[in-house]
Amino acid sequence: MMTKKLLILTGVIGVTAALISCGDHRNPGRAYMPDMTYSRAYETYAPTGERLANSEVEGGNPYFNGKPVAGTIARGDMAQYLLPNDSAGYAASATVRNPLDPSTVNLKEAERLYLINCGICHGTKLDGNGPLYNDGNGPYGAAPKNLVSDEIKQKGDGTIFHVITYGKGQMGSYASQLTTKQRWMIVDYIRAKQGGGGPAAATDSTGAKGTSGNAAQVGSNGSAAATTGMAADSSAAPKK
Repeated sequence: MMTKKLLILTGVIGVTAALISCGDHRNPGRAYMPDMTYSRAYETYAPTGERLANSEVEGGNPYFNGKPVAGTIARGDMAQYLLPNDSAGYAASATVRNPLDPSTVNLKEAERLYLINCGICHGTKLDGNGPLYNDGNGPYGAAPKNLVSDEIKQKGDGTIFHVITYGKGQMGSYASQLTTKQRWMIVDYIRAKQGGGGPAAATDSTGAKGTSGNAAQVGSNGSAAATTGMAADSSAAPKK
């Protein structure tokens, strides 16, 4: 008798457990010390109670814009090119020397940067016959500059860098796509394809010589004086 009752009780418990286990319960139950399970999620760029100084300047909701501290340069970065985007700045760029040692530049990487950013216009052979021009049959009717021509060979390294930074004519600025170092690497790649280095950095009318990695700071009167032509930020925008 006891055995029969025990079997019946066991069966009832088993059926009950089976029915309960098939339920669709959404209650997760209680969690002990849930800090590591349910982290606090912040919305992207939402105020977090820190870095609120911008709210006092800009007004409205505080935000963190990620700008570097004024006058600082990130470790490993090169300083900003400071010559202005005008005729005086273009002329003064001839006094700027490439701060990179050509013998240490990774030309394979420089070639990759050139093909990505410059090849579509100037072509893989640097002859100005890229896909956009294509012997006059491309979507761009005006032939880009032939970078291996005598005209470009006579341009200083700083002048080529200046054009990459600000653009010239129909060419736009590449300062947002390429870091300062990458722009100088492309200059070295162009020189390598030209068969050697370009002319030495020119001496301006004040007698100040161009210095490695620096530019001549152009004053309001258009004259150039030798000084550091670089600063913290490595980006530049073309002059409107």
